[in-house]
Amino acid sequence: MTREKRLIPYKVLEVMETVKEKIPEGVELVKAPAIWEKSSYGEGVVVAVIDTGIDKEHPDLKERIIGGKDFTNTGDYQDDNGHGTHVSGTVVAAINNAGVVGVAPKASILALKALNGQGQGDIDWINGALEYAINWRGPNEEKVSVISLSLGGPPDETEHKLIQKALQNDILVVCAAGNSGDGRHETDELDYPGAYPEVVEVGAVDLSRNLADFSNTNDEIDLVAPGVDILSTYPGNKYARLSGTSMATPHVSGAAALLKVIAEREFERNLTEAELYAQLVKSTEDLGISKKAQGNGLLNLTITEQRAEKSIKITIESENLKLPSKSVVMEY
Repeated sequence: MTREKRLIPYKVLEVMETVKEKIPEGVELVKAPAIWEKSSYGEGVVVAVIDTGIDKEHPDLKERIIGGKDFTNTGDYQDDNGHGTHVSGTVVAAINNAGVVGVAPKASILALKALNGQGQGDIDWINGALEYAINWRGPNEEKVSVISLSLGGPPDETEHKLIQKALQNDILVVCAAGNSGDGRHETDELDYPGAYPEVVEVGAVDLSRNLADFSNTNDEIDLVAPGVDILSTYPGNKYARLSGTSMATPHVSGAAALLKVIAEREFERNLTEAELYAQLVKSTEDLGISKKAQGNGLLNLTITEQRAEKSIKITIESENLKLPSKSVVMEY
């Protein structure tokens, strides 16, 4: 069995030198801006992105990098591929009057380079990055809350055990489903780590909310997010539009950061991994297609508020029968 992991095949549609600051369509589609203020823009949450590294000097990213490490023996976690920079931008690109804005623009990135310039990586590199993310502590004792993985390959026992260890440390692991879809929901396409049952497996939709033809379908899909024609950061202070489940995954990783801030403020305590996962599942909208394609549905960060607005509370009581009053919440 091969010991190599790789970037899940993706498409570079366009590379641009500059972009007037805008909120990318994918970030808008998941309704992230609507909860930015309530979630403090994800401030204080650390997302570990295990990928090809990051453009450390990109103006939209450099202030959001809390740390990084190379596992590919190049000695530097600078991105020499492009994929990791694009993924990271979708998670955390800053609001700075230029370029693009990420889902959680005040969260922090721990950039772990476990894939080389060709988008390939030995399984030991991936596992080393997972172990590092689990044990990492920041300058103020910060811990990783979310691990984002947009890569794939065959299953590996050590990798699987490390992901289980991450969950035991209350780290949510978000993974791309893969781009081997054949357009038929009834057939299964499996890529790992995405297909492990413990991870949040993310499929892709286009900006019109249609399932992307390339998106893997299987019983482990948890939700879908925008993954077609996604605008984000690119090395050399540039920007690019890419397509793939790799691009859907960071929308979910960033959303988890926002939801963590909101829920922990409400509960007045730290969330467990299972509780953060539950917050994600609550923030999905059924697209009316197979669960093997969409899982719980499309990421929608305002859907819980929309449901609350569509519910009415009815109190039923009977004085004659001397029964206690009962309240029922009904959605319409």
